[in-house]
This record gives sequence, structure tokens and C-alpha cells, in this order.
Amino acid sequence: MLERLQKYMADCGVASRRKCEEIILEGRVRVNDIVVKELGSKIERTKDTITVDEKIISPEEKKVYIALNKPIGYVSTVKDERGRKTLIDLVKVDERIYPIGRLDYDTSGLILMTNDGEVYNRVIHPRQQVNKKYIAKVEGTPTQEEIEKFKTGVNIGDYITSNAGFKILSKDNNTTTVEIIIHEGKNRQIRRMCEAIGHPVIDLKRMSVGNIKLGDLKLGEWRNLTNQEVTYLKNL
Repeated sequence: MLERLQKYMADCGVASRRKCEEIILEGRVRVNDIVVKELGSKIERTKDTITVDEKIISPEEKKVYIALNKPIGYVSTVKDERGRKTLIDLVKVDERIYPIGRLDYDTSGLILMTNDGEVYNRVIHPRQQVNKKYIAKVEGTPTQEEIEKFKTGVNIGDYITSNAGFKILSKDNNTTTVEIIIHEGKNRQIRRMCEAIGHPVIDLKRMSVGNIKLGDLKLGEWRNLTNQEVTYLKNL
């Protein structure tokens, strides 16, 4: 049965499907020793030989699903060209895994990792609108008008955000701790949204992705998802 090359690569644990498309365009993939750079290319996994960077790839037999409490100071990738610390420095498994989505370098909290390309796509696809909950400390105290503006959509420069959740949890001197819920994943989105209403973020931590919660997982530690959590992701 024919299938798209980037899907096969993701099933082999090379990277997320989107990243696999970039790898194809860079000319790093060969099918039966012929360089393939077209995203529409299809292969037959039982007959074709696929290499990435001159190494033969094959589907990961064991699927891995991990929850990590990412500390500040790590990039949400498996390799960084600038030599910064990555998630792979924290999660040591035999399988080639990659993060589902991203957390900013200076944001901590829950990030999911897997080698299951189908689950990856279910979580990040815009139509799923998977809610992500954050706790943020912001400068000042937002007014009700500013909160409503945040909740109904703000212009963050190149994008107008969708409806979001915003709830004040506590106030302390010139800062406010708030709960924020969004289902989008634009670059530095929450920080840009808070800046748009005049209350820059001081500290930001993600608490949940859909029904999967950070819980009491300590900073820098990780765990395997439960069967119930994996089933939830597969049924999104």
C-alpha cells in the first residue's frame, strides 16, 4: 500500500511530520538510493528502502508516549544548532522521540513527547482545538475591559487570536497570577497576548494539554503516559 513519504518517516521516529517535510525539501532523503525532494512522493514500506542522512530508517515497533515537566532554559527540540540544552538531555529512552508542539525557551511546564506520528498530528491539528492551560504571573493588574479583550481575541502583530480563557487567581503588589487557556499554538502566543493588553508576562508555566495534567511531576522529570491518557490522545 502506498503512503506519503513524510508519514512513513514520522512513523520511523525521524521527527514530526512537519519537520520530516523540511528534511525532504533539504534533499536529505533517498528512496531506493534516489534523492527525493517532492512532498507528494509516496512509498511502499514493504518494498522500498528509505534513508535519511545516508542511514536506513524503519518503523519504530514500540510506541512511546511521555509527559515531561520542562524547565526554563531548554529548547523544545531534539537537536539545537546553537548548542543549547534540549529535551533529549532530559528524556533518555532508546526510541527516537520528538516533542508534540513547543514550549518557549523561557517557559516551563508540561510538554508531551512521542514517536507516534498519528498521535502527534491529532494533538497539533487546528481542527481538534485541544485546550492548553497555563499559570502566568504578569505585571500589574488587568482591568475587566482588558480581560474581555484578551478573551475575545487580540492582535499579536501578524495574527488575531481566537477566544481564550483568562481568570485572575491572586494579586501581589504590582503583579497578578492568572490562569490562561488557549487552543492555538503560535510562537510565544501567550506572552504576545499579554503584552497586547499591557501586562507583560514575568513567569509562565503550562499545566495541562487537553485532559493530560502536569500534576506533581517535578521540574526536569518525566513519566510514561498511562493507558487511559494514550487512549484519550488516540481518540481526539
